[in-house]
Amino acid sequence: MFNKNIKLVLAISIIAYAIYQITETFVGNGVILIFLALIFVFLYFKNEIILLAFLKLRKQDFPATDRILNRIKNPKSALTQKQHGYYNFLKGIMVSQTNMNAAEKYFKDAVSLGLSMDHDLAMAKLNLAGISFTKRRKQEAQKLLQEAQKLDKRNMLSEQIKMMKQQMKKATMPNQHFGGGHQRGGKRR
Repeated sequence: MFNKNIKLVLAISIIAYAIYQITETFVGNGVILIFLALIFVFLYFKNEIILLAFLKLRKQDFPATDRILNRIKNPKSALTQKQHGYYNFLKGIMVSQTNMNAAEKYFKDAVSLGLSMDHDLAMAKLNLAGISFTKRRKQEAQKLLQEAQKLDKRNMLSEQIKMMKQQMKKATMPNQHFGGGHQRGGKRR
């Protein structure tokens, strides 16, 4: 993995050499070099490690996804802001299986850094709502759940949102005990 700035320097130098090749009548070489430079520009905006992690996550291979993400030593300097948001999003998904406090930190960082797709942002807010609900912060959980529902324009998370609402509704209902015939403090027959 190259640093984001090295990718730009490589792309610029390859384009400069491609222009030189075209001016020296080696047009084929120049065109191929321009395509090569476009690959580096693409990898500047879409980090190759994050793309590989998403592929492993799609296969539900969580240990491999975590190993791939651990290849990024310093995400703040190696990634652009959106990529750093997706890094935190993926780390939050990995950590949420074991440590809710760390997962909450990762998801909050992902939301603050920004995610480019609305359904990813909705998923992060839905996870934050679940964490807030388990920590008994119901108002915050309801607010995050409403935000997630607004962001889920394609209804990809509608089932999860519906289940979360039902769980929140069950938790707010008072417990009622019927039957048994024994009342405390009352007379026994």
